[in-house]
Amino acid sequence: MDIATRVYNHKWRIDPIVRSLIDTDFYKLLMCQSVFRNRADTRVTFSLINRSTQIPLARLIDEGELREQLDHIRSLSLSRGESTWLRGNTFYGKRQMFRPDFMEWFENLRLPAYHLERKGDQYELTFEGSWPEVMLWEIPALSVLMELRGRAVLDGMGRFELQVLYARAMTRLWEKIEQLRGLEDLSIADFGTRRRHSFLWQDWCVQAMMEGLGRKFTGTSNCLIAMRREVEAIGTNAHELPMVYSALAQDDAALARAPYDVLSDWHEEHEGNLRIILPDTYGTSGFLEHAPDWLTSWTGIRIDSGDPAAGAETAIAWWQARGEDPRAKRVIFSDGLDVDKIIALHDGFRDRCNVSFGWGTLLTNDFRGLVPDDALAPFSLVCKAVKADGRPTVKLSDNPEKAMGPEDEIARYKRVFGVGQQDRIAVEV
Repeated sequence: MDIATRVYNHKWRIDPIVRSLIDTDFYKLLMCQSVFRNRADTRVTFSLINRSTQIPLARLIDEGELREQLDHIRSLSLSRGESTWLRGNTFYGKRQMFRPDFMEWFENLRLPAYHLERKGDQYELTFEGSWPEVMLWEIPALSVLMELRGRAVLDGMGRFELQVLYARAMTRLWEKIEQLRGLEDLSIADFGTRRRHSFLWQDWCVQAMMEGLGRKFTGTSNCLIAMRREVEAIGTNAHELPMVYSALAQDDAALARAPYDVLSDWHEEHEGNLRIILPDTYGTSGFLEHAPDWLTSWTGIRIDSGDPAAGAETAIAWWQARGEDPRAKRVIFSDGLDVDKIIALHDGFRDRCNVSFGWGTLLTNDFRGLVPDDALAPFSLVCKAVKADGRPTVKLSDNPEKAMGPEDEIARYKRVFGVGQQDRIAVEV
């Protein structure tokens, strides 16, 4: 695929950015099945949140084109080949990961309606409905907005400019891969779907990682690319589950239990490498301090906010205090990674635990400094569950810069979960 020529030729009125319902992250489908089983009747609202307010999305992206892209996604359904892959493939060593009742529902799914409104220089984009349906809007909505922003910049470039741009971006990524090649026992996966430059570019990045790193590259979070390139689909669960479970809690005692209720439901359904704890939704230290004993048997922990080295130290200390050998456990780093940080964390912890990396935005969207005014630099765009059965959701994180929710509810959650002073870390991507 000549990406530059493909990009140059995409300037017709409607060129679908998302062409498949499985052009999404694997963890979304795993979580969706869990929600379908345990909380199918919950009503949720998802909302777009642009943390990088200096990026005027509504000035860059034409509203009509955005609506066309979103409307196209609503027309999609699973193809026979996609359904066969999900039903029959082995994921994490398990056959029939997705149950027949869930697959029957998924095969008949069309994504529900959306609400789009311009508010100044930004768009208000929301999705409301049953949790299993609405949650599947998150990744395609982000993909559309990220790529339309990129197209707004690229549409002003000529054919040769685009060829040089992509040659430079390819060279940059290959140089990163060459730096990573020398890391002994490296285990790294692509987690870059959510804020990628484009589908074509993510697919190219995955192929480059496959060739450049061989077995050190363990797979991709993107289901469509995993199917097409015959690599592992990677992912477990995300903050969405504890955020919604917690919002549904009727009192403080139920709120304190909610993050563990999530993992109890997960424990019943999954085993092995799918039992990965994501502890930072309401603060890692407090979560681990009050965690039930059965969680110590889980395979590992994913660190997604705060100081990653400090998070790994906290996890190691927790396992040791509970009589577990950290060298038999896995620590997955997945927040704001680039080569220097990957190398430092790998060298710092590879002898103390099993280290893995989920490399996101700076794998699939590193065009920093390659165009004037840095107009293709990645930015922090998220689509989060903001209400559950009419009640607001809250996320605290290990980094207060990532906190979200009404101020009074944030204060309540901090009290219930014993969250004290936290260090602020700039959110880059």
